[in-house]
Amino acid sequence: MSILNVSKLTKSFGGLTAVSNVNLEINEGELVGLIGPNGAGKTTLFNLLTGVYVPSSGSIVFTRDDKQQSISGLKPYTICHKGIARTFQNIRLFKDLSVLDNVRIAMNKNVNYNIFDGFFHTKAYRREEKRLIEESMELLKILKLEHKKDELASNLPYGEQRHLEIARALATDPTLLLLDEPAAGMNPAETAQLTELIGWIREKFKLTILLIEHDMSLVMKICERIYVLDYGKIIANGTPDQIKSDKRVIEAYLGEDVSNA
Repeated sequence: MSILNVSKLTKSFGGLTAVSNVNLEINEGELVGLIGPNGAGKTTLFNLLTGVYVPSSGSIVFTRDDKQQSISGLKPYTICHKGIARTFQNIRLFKDLSVLDNVRIAMNKNVNYNIFDGFFHTKAYRREEKRLIEESMELLKILKLEHKKDELASNLPYGEQRHLEIARALATDPTLLLLDEPAAGMNPAETAQLTELIGWIREKFKLTILLIEHDMSLVMKICERIYVLDYGKIIANGTPDQIKSDKRVIEAYLGEDVSNA
């Protein structure tokens, strides 16, 4: 079943068209890659899917629990509440808060107490806060960060900050997770661990994943299908084997032959 349908999606900034007539379909449970040269429009497309930008034209339809709904132009928090979460190319944590609090904040959309309960610390408040801490700690355990729960996010090594950002995204209870260059800045060992982690959380949380990544070894290893974006347009769509032998893809990478990735 299709979980995301993008049709003729376009975004222009003045006279510059960053994304042009993009058609994209992702099925439930898939792990799909989105690749292309720097400046191809990949992050712009993510920003359209998550409400950071409003499309100039085209449609985005998201399906959850068999309910189709247009999310074109909705606010980011509304799209998040509907079940789409993301990470960012440039890590965006609450760096002056603890690791635990970074995850707890992301769970607040599911809190079951009101302002009165919060102000007077009622039984309902205490019960819900206990639940949020327990569920946050479970996510930190999964991402192997439970021993860092009291540390400031800014004090974590780079790789662990990436893991914390993924934990925070998972805390919003998504069905579709968008990962924007999660391996950026990682060494080969960290990238190998991340590759295993992405596959594991996909199965653990029954996620559909759309992944932007420049590390071709990671993309070719874990993605079932790949879209290739160049100058804002989709130029190829297929399996890893089809993509790495596509002449248009090779040319889009400025002559770099990705067939050996």
